[in-house]
Amino acid sequence: MSTIHRRLLTILMPLLCTVFAQTVSAHHGWAWATDEEFEISGSVTETRLGNPHGEVTIEVEGEAWVIEVGQPWRNDRVGLSKDQLSQGQEISVHGHRSADENERLVKAERVVIEGKEYDLYPDRDS
Repeated sequence: MSTIHRRLLTILMPLLCTVFAQTVSAHHGWAWATDEEFEISGSVTETRLGNPHGEVTIEVEGEAWVIEVGQPWRNDRVGLSKDQLSQGQEISVHGHRSADENERLVKAERVVIEGKEYDLYPDRDS
């Protein structure tokens, strides 16, 4: 490898690592959501449970909202299954919505189905 290529790699690698790290952290975790508590209720239209986290789409006043529920182990721990999130099921969600007001996305802390609460993040104040 030539000296020019080594210098170029020395300059580009830290930059690429920084961009990659920002991209990954931009969505996962809570950084993308507001700090304000948010509640929403609607009817389930679609469910996809799995890694890195499950997503449930609900219809609210004619709009589709995506609810980010827990990772598979977190959902299992509280007893939240795909059967409980079946199409047509009415659910209430307490959590934090996307900081982008144009995005219909909520990170759920707690889901309520038929009066039963599923507290996905019991260590968080909500």
